[in-house]
Amino acid sequence: MQQRRGLAARLGAALGRTRDRLAGGLAKILGAGKRLDDDLLEEVEDLLLAADVGVAVSRRIIDGLRRRASGMPDADGAVLLDAVGKDMLGVLEPVARPLEIPSAQTTPFVILVVGVNGSGKTTTIGKLAHRIQSGGRSVMLAAGDTFRAAAIEQLAAWGERNGVPVIRQYTGADAASVIYDAVHSARARGIDVLIADTAGRLHTQANLMEELKKVRRVITKLDPTAPHEVLLVLDAGTGQNALAQATQFAEALNVTGLCITKLDGTAKGGVVLAIAERLGIPIRYIGVGEGIEDFREFNAGEFVEALLSCG
Repeated sequence: MQQRRGLAARLGAALGRTRDRLAGGLAKILGAGKRLDDDLLEEVEDLLLAADVGVAVSRRIIDGLRRRASGMPDADGAVLLDAVGKDMLGVLEPVARPLEIPSAQTTPFVILVVGVNGSGKTTTIGKLAHRIQSGGRSVMLAAGDTFRAAAIEQLAAWGERNGVPVIRQYTGADAASVIYDAVHSARARGIDVLIADTAGRLHTQANLMEELKKVRRVITKLDPTAPHEVLLVLDAGTGQNALAQATQFAEALNVTGLCITKLDGTAKGGVVLAIAERLGIPIRYIGVGEGIEDFREFNAGEFVEALLSCG
């Protein structure tokens, strides 16, 4: 219990910039004794939009407050803040679904990691490998981002740090070929989980999306059920652009899970709600700092508490 409180406190500190904007602003607007009228509700909506919560979630929260206003014209700040939290939970709880890797997997469980440059994709792979390995499973990495030599070297460094093999080729090699070789090698070595990196595809470039589709097709030649997880990494600091990326990746690929990174450095953490409302894709993990312990499974209750706690 003490460890859980410690993790919650750490999450709250990491989300400080978003919390200060959201919880601090709501506490001022919804102060005790203020009349819950249209002007006040408009202030709340403006605040939610400024935190990148998105139009749909903002309207859902405002509609809920308006219904309560009929029986509570003078706002009780604590009660109203609790109501906002419950509406947020209603959005996030359906997508708070951890990644489950079957224990009886006969071929490697293949995780294809996608996302644009700068989202924290390669670092996410390294931390995910550590988490899975700590759970007692063998892991292999595939350096499928062949466009950047630095990406290959960074993944190799994570492999050395975690003591896991990394399949890689030269800069500019065909990414599909690298990942095909990795799947083949993982099967031969009896590896439990293969995590494959991909180039930082710009979501606006259709030809690069087509290359990701090619990678997927090549993997299915060795295992028709693979990839078993397509994990999209998004940078929360990009706000509504992260939502646009998620939408376009989801349209091009069968994205099965999300990892939302860099929540510690932004006041736009509300975008997690906008993404959940729009797409309904499971949020597997969040990143709230540089350390291994700052990469964690997404928990809706802890996230909302961290966002709305004024302490």
